[in-house]
Amino acid sequence: MSEKKKDVVVLVGTGSIGQAIARRIGAGNHVVLADLHQKNAEAAGKILVDAGFEVSTISVDISSRESIIKLIEHAQHFGAITNLVNAAGVSPSQAPVEVILKVDLYGTAVLLEEFGKVIAEGGSGIIISSQSGHRLGALSEEENRLLATTPTDELLKLSFIKEISDTLKAYQYSKRCNGLRVMYEATNWGKRGATVNSISPGVIITPLANDELNGPRGEGYRKMLALCPAGRAGTPDEVGELAEFLMSKRGRFITGADYLIDGGTTASYWFGDLQYLKNTH
Repeated sequence: MSEKKKDVVVLVGTGSIGQAIARRIGAGNHVVLADLHQKNAEAAGKILVDAGFEVSTISVDISSRESIIKLIEHAQHFGAITNLVNAAGVSPSQAPVEVILKVDLYGTAVLLEEFGKVIAEGGSGIIISSQSGHRLGALSEEENRLLATTPTDELLKLSFIKEISDTLKAYQYSKRCNGLRVMYEATNWGKRGATVNSISPGVIITPLANDELNGPRGEGYRKMLALCPAGRAGTPDEVGELAEFLMSKRGRFITGADYLIDGGTTASYWFGDLQYLKNTH
């Protein structure tokens, strides 16, 4: 490995979407692949190394501030951190309410806060959120303010968060919070000359999505995709292309924003052929 310091791209969550982004922004940089499971990071690392990227791997638990700080220290060993991509998270079918909130809501907020202290001038961050945050419906102005501005270590103590007992609601609140924290943190990142945005994908074809499409709930998913305006699911590369634009020089005037990339599913959920889903969620 070269001793010369390089710009550092940190990818948290090494699945298909994260890898698609890393391939677009990682060339010539040092790419840190961080995942809760070291074996996942190493598997992604082999793919990228074989494609010519310089990579290191590390295990990280984003529900732990200490673990996030260790990740930052690891990344800084190789150079200045210019890019953060957070594609980590757990879904409603993967974990209980407490874990979803601690990882997707609290963990993302801590990542934004801690990386906002070290991101290099001209740098950029992307948080992979979800269309689910747009299906939560309207929150009060006070709830939005609290999700955006509450000190990170107090977030899980908010009364309306403590009352959540359903995994889907936990996921939706977490993803709504992701977008609001990005808006809040954009000011801090901007003071360092950096941008930060979130992307909210719909159904994107990954191994997990293929399992869902061919599993017990597959018929419902296939019907939803057929009726959405795009008439299909998305691909990791399409998310990667959007992230690449937002993190490039062409996206320097864009910060504190959330971008739906869901084939029009959310639009149809509220106003189109997918309104039937309101009665099933």
